[in-house]
Amino acid sequence: MYKRKVYDALLSWKRESKGARALLLEGARRTGKSTLVRAFAENEYDSHLIIDFSVASEDIKDLFRMYRSDVDTFFMYLQAFTGVSLIRRNSLIVFDEVQRFPPAREFLKQLVADGRYDYLETGSLISIRKNVEDIVIPSEETAIRLNPLGFEEFLWACDEEPLAKLIRSSTEALSPLPEPLHRKAERLFREYMLVGGMPQAVTEYLEARDFGKVDAVKRDILALYRNDIAKFGGVDAMRIARVFSTLPGQLAKHNKKFCLASLGASARGRDYADAFFWLSDAHISSTCYNVTDPSVGLASTADESSFKCYMGDTGLLVSQIFANSGETPHEVYRDILLGKLQTNEGMLTENVVAQQLVCDGRGFYSKRDDGDRSSTMEIDFLIAAGYDDAAGRLRVSPVEVKSTKRYSTRSLDKFRDKFGRRVGERYVLHPRPLSVDGDDLIRLPLYASMSLASGRGAR
Repeated sequence: MYKRKVYDALLSWKRESKGARALLLEGARRTGKSTLVRAFAENEYDSHLIIDFSVASEDIKDLFRMYRSDVDTFFMYLQAFTGVSLIRRNSLIVFDEVQRFPPAREFLKQLVADGRYDYLETGSLISIRKNVEDIVIPSEETAIRLNPLGFEEFLWACDEEPLAKLIRSSTEALSPLPEPLHRKAERLFREYMLVGGMPQAVTEYLEARDFGKVDAVKRDILALYRNDIAKFGGVDAMRIARVFSTLPGQLAKHNKKFCLASLGASARGRDYADAFFWLSDAHISSTCYNVTDPSVGLASTADESSFKCYMGDTGLLVSQIFANSGETPHEVYRDILLGKLQTNEGMLTENVVAQQLVCDGRGFYSKRDDGDRSSTMEIDFLIAAGYDDAAGRLRVSPVEVKSTKRYSTRSLDKFRDKFGRRVGERYVLHPRPLSVDGDDLIRLPLYASMSLASGRGAR
């Protein structure tokens, strides 16, 4: 199992909850939920029981149906059926793929109240209405999300933990890495952009070092997502599939918002709202809303009619671009590795930065103003961050992502001039070493987005 940041969150839950709350680990398909939970159960408990509801027998399911009012008998039969001896207050019971059997999730209220064991659930598409419409969701449940590997976790998987620490310390100190290390980090970031953070794809990359084989793994995952859409999308399945298939084309456009007209001449936001929610709720995509009046409470002025959708994993995006071909052309992988891709590199770099922000649980928004030339601005991301001139209090930091070495910062300058004291440090993420311009403009290499996502902190 790869080292994952979420493991620390699992430890905190075990230590602080002490059986008073169940934990729901949710995320997109194939992000490694089952593998992580199994390792956690084996490492942190004297005894554990994993019930995988994708393969559980009807006899096991009947226990949940028949003994909800008799917890003692439920546990007696459960241990007899599974052959596992559970130890009071030192055993973990895992409901894997719990969305396939909602009654088990509803039963958690009684199980948690009983208090003798800890309970952890995993699920994909877990909170979509189809899976919970007939049950009462237990209030004794804490949810956390497992995303694809972020770049820092990717470096850990590559046995490059010292480099990961250097990138983080370099960003904190605003001191560029030595040129050889900068080139190495840049190369690995490009490889990460192609491979993505899906554990299966990372494993194939580390074992075979063959992007063609990695591409095959990613295509299998994309096919799984399409099947999920058809199977679980219900009456919105066609709309969900249409949005999913057009994400690469939307990201490739210069527009800073999703163009509904691309879905059809008669497409309306109200008709597709559930489709966008479905993809976001399944963690297949991430939605970035435009804000009308930026302040540290970014969500308060978010315009839900103006947004951009990013793929949850950039490696999958690379393969999704060429979904109609049997494979992704090897020239694409070669050109990205060499920094020579012209057509789609901007959308890939923007998406991979969005992925880093999501991986560390940071919310993000954008700022897009149309008007005359003097007022037009397009800011890729807005984040709330501490700022030393405000005694560490939060300010709004605009973030621009650049895929080329030549660019302007006009939008960042307009943003500072318009919003004044609300604005903290301004960031450019670009394919160059770290540098600082003046008091507040910080130019970071793209690979440093992993540190920006965690919060660089006040200087």
